[in-house]
Amino acid sequence: MAQTEFVFEETVRIYDTDIQGIAHYASYYRFFTNAIEKYMKDKVGINYPIVNDSLWFVIVESHAVYKRPIRLGDRISVVLSPKALSKKIVRFDMAIFRDGEKTTEGYITQASINPKTWKAIELPVELLNKITTI
Repeated sequence: MAQTEFVFEETVRIYDTDIQGIAHYASYYRFFTNAIEKYMKDKVGINYPIVNDSLWFVIVESHAVYKRPIRLGDRISVVLSPKALSKKIVRFDMAIFRDGEKTTEGYITQASINPKTWKAIELPVELLNKITTI
């Protein structure tokens, strides 16, 4: 499956920062999640993370490496690259840039589940293709 990139623009807000005005590590996951949510809605055409009564996405792994701090008021770009690891697992590779400089890189891995059983399920092929090839 072809890989795609999606760019999400964001501003570092007061609630993202510590007393020094530097983004707190947990805020990066907000940036990552907001980028995924926007991608799934705008490019894939589905609600996220609750697609419907029988399909949800749940995070099973996350990772981030902080190379440079970002600060209150910084305008950032979150570059998202989705890829299928299997028919049940999608990984969203991420990079955050400020003024063209990479500040952070990481990923979020998600499983597709049936919320009634909390068991992983295969994504419909059409949906998996939309997520990874738009």
